[in-house]
Amino acid sequence: MNKIFLQFLIILLIFNLTSCGIYSFTGASYGTAKTVTIDYFENKAALVNPTLSQTFTEKLKDKFISQTPLKLVDKKGDLQFEGNITGYSTAPMGIQAGEVAATNRLTITIKVKFTNNTDSEQDFEKSYSDYEDYDSSQNLSEVQDALNDAIIEKIIDKIFNDSVVNW
Repeated sequence: MNKIFLQFLIILLIFNLTSCGIYSFTGASYGTAKTVTIDYFENKAALVNPTLSQTFTEKLKDKFISQTPLKLVDKKGDLQFEGNITGYSTAPMGIQAGEVAATNRLTITIKVKFTNNTDSEQDFEKSYSDYEDYDSSQNLSEVQDALNDAIIEKIIDKIFNDSVVNW
């Protein structure tokens, strides 16, 4: 009797996972989409980091390649991402005695246009921004690669969640 119940539970679980479109263990849902196009995100910020555009674009592609079964195509994907980097700035935070900043904050802002050619109700255009703080005794050039990676990862997670997780 216990074995029959377990078999029923497994069949029910399989049915639920396959009945409402295509899902992955990351929680992503892509409906009938089979392909994704990710355009190069040009850096249009006032302060330009020369490697930021390439790094962001490649990491966004990597996220979709590793977390979904979607095939990356150069043009006319079922899902399309385009946009640009609109902000890259550092500002003092946490002022301490003698009006000296204890920490500085690096902030990156990226404008994204998402087009879902299989379900236009999912389309959006919005800006994503995130930051990392670093000790003011450090020079930005010493820490910016690690900061950029951390910020980019957070922004890409937000983009991924907004475009294909939809929870």
